[in-house]
Amino acid sequence: MSIERLKELTQKLNYYAYQYYVLDEPVVSDYEYDMALRELSSLEEKYPEHKDPYSLTSRVGGEVLKGFESVEHLVPMQSLTDAFSKEEILEFDERVRGALSEDYEYVVEYKIDGLSVSLEYENGFFVRGSTRGDGNVGEDVTQNLKTIRSIPLRLKSAPQRLEVRGEVFIGKEDFEKLNKAREERKEPLFANARNAAAGSLRQLDSSVTKDRRLDIYIFNIQSSTGKSFKTHYEGLMYLKEQGFKVVPCEGVYENIEKAFDRVLKIGKERDKLRFDIDGAVIKINDISQREKLGTTSKCPRWAVAYKFPAEMKKTKLLDIIVQVGRTGAVTPNAVLEPVHVAGSTVSRATLHNIDFIEEKDIYIGDNVYIRKAGDIIPEVVGAEAKDRTGKERKFTMPSVCPECGAPLKRAEGEAAYRCTGNSCPAKLSRRIIHFASRDAMDIEGLGPRIVEQLLETGLISSCADLYYLKKEEIAQMEKMGEKSAENLLSAIEESKKRGLSRLLFAFGIRLSGKRASLSLAENFVSLDNIMNLEISDMAEIYDIGEKMATNVYNFFKDEENLKMIERLKAAGVKMTHDREKAESKRLEGKSFVITGKFEGLSRDGISAMIEKNGGKVLSAVSKNADFLVAGEKAGSKLKKAQDLGISIIDLSAIYDMIEE
Repeated sequence: MSIERLKELTQKLNYYAYQYYVLDEPVVSDYEYDMALRELSSLEEKYPEHKDPYSLTSRVGGEVLKGFESVEHLVPMQSLTDAFSKEEILEFDERVRGALSEDYEYVVEYKIDGLSVSLEYENGFFVRGSTRGDGNVGEDVTQNLKTIRSIPLRLKSAPQRLEVRGEVFIGKEDFEKLNKAREERKEPLFANARNAAAGSLRQLDSSVTKDRRLDIYIFNIQSSTGKSFKTHYEGLMYLKEQGFKVVPCEGVYENIEKAFDRVLKIGKERDKLRFDIDGAVIKINDISQREKLGTTSKCPRWAVAYKFPAEMKKTKLLDIIVQVGRTGAVTPNAVLEPVHVAGSTVSRATLHNIDFIEEKDIYIGDNVYIRKAGDIIPEVVGAEAKDRTGKERKFTMPSVCPECGAPLKRAEGEAAYRCTGNSCPAKLSRRIIHFASRDAMDIEGLGPRIVEQLLETGLISSCADLYYLKKEEIAQMEKMGEKSAENLLSAIEESKKRGLSRLLFAFGIRLSGKRASLSLAENFVSLDNIMNLEISDMAEIYDIGEKMATNVYNFFKDEENLKMIERLKAAGVKMTHDREKAESKRLEGKSFVITGKFEGLSRDGISAMIEKNGGKVLSAVSKNADFLVAGEKAGSKLKKAQDLGISIIDLSAIYDMIEE
């Protein structure tokens, strides 16, 4: 009887999950579902030989992976050509018309703002899932994808082999809950739902991924063995029958005008959707016509993505407060009535500086427009003067630091006011947080909450003090204990090996970023050498310049900084640079500037690839650059490169150069 019950529950739960996660039409309460799942799990433990290998209880693995294996895509996962105006959409249609001699029709779909993945099935069973990566090679994230309840582990009646492509995302409501929980635990918040989805899918522990409530929409058949389809729409309907959660698609459109009308309608629906989109995709429906149109090395010629403009919302400016940064810069920040913008609820936004506030004529109490710069950092764009009631009030910068009371000073030619206090606690806190950050000394576990506790208890008063902490001191802090203390000390010890480039960046010298820190380390090899340089020695290096060189020079003349460096040296922190040998000289003599966003590869990753092959990466566009590597949302650098006649290439062109 128990074995029959096990089989009955397996079948019932698969049905419940399909109704809830795919159709969004639950047929039982959450409690009833959870009780049935618990009962099934208990029966499976009792009768393991009768457990269905694709049972819902198998969606979370029991072990933590050591890393992700690479997956070479049999069908490249290409990106799409972007369009930002109706004119560009019409140009796309003209190219299609010129290449096809017969009638054609379009389908239009949401462009979901998530992470693209491939799902592979053999004889109806889910066998592997992978990220897009660079389009040709991705990472195997099968165990994490199994935690997504809307992905069927077994299909109803599938061909011998089937590969589909979809977009993993986190719904708006689930993203808000996720960030709220992180805020309560004093953990860093995710900037947007897309970043959260990408980070969740790359967790080595699938139980963490499960808690993030990821979802997916399938939007394409990559390949199919044993079954063919005449049109894309037919393929989507087939996938729907197989139990996939298919991207909403209303039908087909006989011409580009009707297709674009649907795009505009999707734009109006954007706020009402339960997930984030950043555009709409127009595709040729007929599969044979797609084959005639073909692809470039990067994009299919049979599809185009219309990108919506950056989302902007109106809300009330309740107050303006100032925040002290690690360099002492005092930045005005807007306190807002909470508003949902580009994937998250915003209640704070930057106002840049006092000049911006005065130029935009912004008053406390105004209705203001908010957007996210680069889809990440909330900023105030401007105020709606016609909404004013007369109760609004003008903002003035304070004369003293809100944290330490020291006078604020504005240097000639600068927009920012700065705190002049040498012992300002806000400057110190943010300086240490920066010192421990991933791109600097990368001290895992040393987040803002721990830094604040260490400062409040008097255990540290500078970055160097981190290397003299004792286990018993840390263990006595709130929510720490011996194990946490051991882990933190281990991370601090490991950070000693980071090297000169990371150490220079960790110092947080004004205007000196990662690229400049690497240039200094590459050129002068040791910290002692840099400390003995004159301004003119550093200013000669490309990527440095006189202003930055002056800041570096002044940093190493400050008595407090010199004391900190001596203590770091005594603690055994590495202060030299190991020059990496180039793996090849294929890019030798070529200089690149990188701008924009690249799916599956960070700009740091692209920089490393260029440098390992003998190329040089520059931080700014100038006549010294040979190429501009442009990704999505390339901004002012793209225009400057065009004006200077610099060659503009995509990521695939770099791969081609390296392969050659």
